[in-house]
Amino acid sequence: MPTDVIMPSLGFDMTEGLLARWLKNEGDPVVKGQAIAEIETEKATVEIEATVSGLLARIVVQAGETVPVGTLIGVIAEAGVEPTAVSSPAPTAPPSSPPPSPAAPAPPAPVPEAGEGAAPSEARVKASPVARKMAEEAGLDLSRIKGTGPGGRVVERDVQAAIATGSTPAAPGVPAGPAPGATVPLNRMRKTIARRMAESKTTAPHFYVTVEINMDDAMKMREQLNGVAPEGERISVSDMVVAAAARTLVRFPALNASYREDNLEMHPQVNIGIAVALEDGLIPPVLRDADKKPLKRIAAESRALADRARTNKLRSDDLWGGTFTVSNLGMFDVDEFIAIINPPEAAILAVGAVTRRPVAAAGEVRIASLMKTTLSVDHRVADGAQAGRFLQEFKKLLENPVTLLTG
Repeated sequence: MPTDVIMPSLGFDMTEGLLARWLKNEGDPVVKGQAIAEIETEKATVEIEATVSGLLARIVVQAGETVPVGTLIGVIAEAGVEPTAVSSPAPTAPPSSPPPSPAAPAPPAPVPEAGEGAAPSEARVKASPVARKMAEEAGLDLSRIKGTGPGGRVVERDVQAAIATGSTPAAPGVPAGPAPGATVPLNRMRKTIARRMAESKTTAPHFYVTVEINMDDAMKMREQLNGVAPEGERISVSDMVVAAAARTLVRFPALNASYREDNLEMHPQVNIGIAVALEDGLIPPVLRDADKKPLKRIAAESRALADRARTNKLRSDDLWGGTFTVSNLGMFDVDEFIAIINPPEAAILAVGAVTRRPVAAAGEVRIASLMKTTLSVDHRVADGAQAGRFLQEFKKLLENPVTLLTG
C-alpha cells in the first residue's frame, strides 16, 4: 500500500516549507529512517526521513517549490512494486485562502498642514511684527504659515491658528536623520527571529530573576569525568546546566507550560531547546525527555544536535516540541545576560561564564568558580516566587551535582 510523504510541520508557527532537493530519485529504494529529501524552513534546512521501507514511487513536488504544511510531496510504495504501477496521486488542494481583501483605498494625497504653503524664503514673507515675534517664540517657521491678512500677510491670528493645530514644521535645511546607508535584506532565519522575538516581547510580559551559583563541585566532577572520557565524549558546562534545568522543571511544571488564551497548556514531556549559534542566527534544536536521561547521554545527544545544526543536517523532529530553552553565552566570556522567551514557551534560562572570583564564606575570603544565570519568565504563567524557588532548586542541583549522573 503506498505511503504518502507530506510537508511536515516543524513548529507551531510554520505554515509552509521549501522543498530544497530530493536525495532520492523516483524508483530508488528507501529504508525506513533514511533521509530522502531536504526542506528549507524559516529556521533551517531539515532532512525528511522515510517513514517506511520501499521505493520512492512518485515525486509530486519538485525541488525549488514552496508548498503549505500538509501538502503531499511524494509517495513511497512497497518494495517490488513498479513505480509505473502506482497511480499518480491527485494534487493536494492548497488550504483555502481567505477571500481577497478589497483593494485598499489609495492613500490620500498629502495635504499641507494648516498654514503650510510653498515655503518661500522667510525673508520675503509678509508678516506683522506681532506675528513674527509670536512665531519666533513658538519655534515656528514663518514661511510655512499661510497668511490671511491683506495681500497674504501673516498676521497674529494665523500664528495663533498654527499653534492651536500643532503645526510646527521643522525649519528647512535641517536633516531628518543620518544619511541612509546600504540596505541588506534579511534572510529567512533572520526574518523569523525578528518576527518571533518582537511577538514575544509585545505579547508575553517578561520578568527576570538572577542567581549566582557556586560551581566548584560541578567543575571538579566535570574534570574527573572528562579525565577518563574518550575524546568526543566529554561533558560541557552546558550539558550540566541542561541536566539540572530538566530535573528542576519536573518539580515546577508551570515553567514547562505554555499560555494559551487564558489557559495553561501543561506539557507532559520536558523537551529542552538548546540554543546553537549559526552564522545567520540562533537556532534551538530540541533535546527530548531530558529529565529522564543521565548526564552522559545528554552530552552525547546535545553534541549530535549541535553538529547537525551547524552542518544543515537537522532532522524533521529536531526542531519542534520544545518546552523550555537554555541559552549559554559563557563561551564568549559573557558574565550574565537576559534572554527573550522563545514562544510559546513560558521561560528561558540565560547562562553566563564560569569565572574564578573571591567569595566570603565561613568568615573568610576564598576563590570559587561562580556562574550567573538569569531566568526570563512569562508573567502570565508564573510569578516571581515560583521563579525564585525554581532557581533555588536549580542551584542546589548544580552545587551537589552527583544526582545529575543518573537518569
